[in-house]
Amino acid sequence: MREVDVAIVGAGPTGLFAAYYAGFRGLSVALIDALPEPGGQVSAMYPEKVIYDVAGFPAIKGRDLVTNLVEQAAQFQPTYLLGTRADELAYADDKPVLTLSDGSALHCGAVIITGGLGSFTARPLPCANTFAGEGVLYFVPRLDDLAGHDVVIVGGGDSAFDWALSLHPIAKSVTLVHRRDKFRAHAGTIKRVEALGVPLLVNAELAKIRGQERVEGVDLTFRGGETRELPADSIVAALGFTADLGPLAAWGLELDKRHIVVDTTMATNRDRVFAAGDISDYPGKVRLIAVGFGEAATAVNNAAVVINPSAHLFPGHSSDNG
Repeated sequence: MREVDVAIVGAGPTGLFAAYYAGFRGLSVALIDALPEPGGQVSAMYPEKVIYDVAGFPAIKGRDLVTNLVEQAAQFQPTYLLGTRADELAYADDKPVLTLSDGSALHCGAVIITGGLGSFTARPLPCANTFAGEGVLYFVPRLDDLAGHDVVIVGGGDSAFDWALSLHPIAKSVTLVHRRDKFRAHAGTIKRVEALGVPLLVNAELAKIRGQERVEGVDLTFRGGETRELPADSIVAALGFTADLGPLAAWGLELDKRHIVVDTTMATNRDRVFAAGDISDYPGKVRLIAVGFGEAATAVNNAAVVINPSAHLFPGHSSDNG
């Protein structure tokens, strides 16, 4: 049996900042995440993507933002339980008890759910089902791994165009293939990719991946029946992902579709359970990393009062503590 003041379910940016803030409030913290490393969707999906709307950083890569958040939280020595799910919520002496996927129990003063989109799975590339070699990617953790490659990107959304922008400077070639003739990506991003001269092949799908041990090329089929071969060392399938709440859906939380309903204190309908970040919902909700940081601080400060009723809601200013 383990005990902790605050269990944070989800180690993405919001959860990492909540871990810092809980430590700042003098609370012990355990961070739980099914992924094997901190950072949540940022680490798993766009570690090399540049983020422009985090306060104090004109521009920062996702990987660097996560590194900074981990360093910020490290001064209070949170416990990381990575590669672990929070499966069940129960209560003992009116306090939450989480049963984890490794069979252990975690007794908590409060729980803060910062699980982003919940568990997420990349949508598969159909023609990859029969390809057992290497070179088909759904995320690109390190851009340099694709340096000098002929890269084919499949998709028409923001992720596909973001990868095209990121890979163009280092890849031998980049070609974007989309099965429709209209894109879902932001118009400004599309114009930037077009200005680079990246070929945009529309009304086309990958019919076959050539190669045995790794990708050596692809065969395309166009809507009108035309076929074409393309050189390829790597394929980036940016087809989106499916997400669900996983075990959280059985916790008795009030939900709005796949989001957890909270009040102005970020409290859910379950005692001592709060939620913050993209997974939470309330009227006027805006799902941005910047908003999640503020919600994390609100959730922690209100949890601190629940854990210790003699504590003050206002934490004081961090600058006062040196």
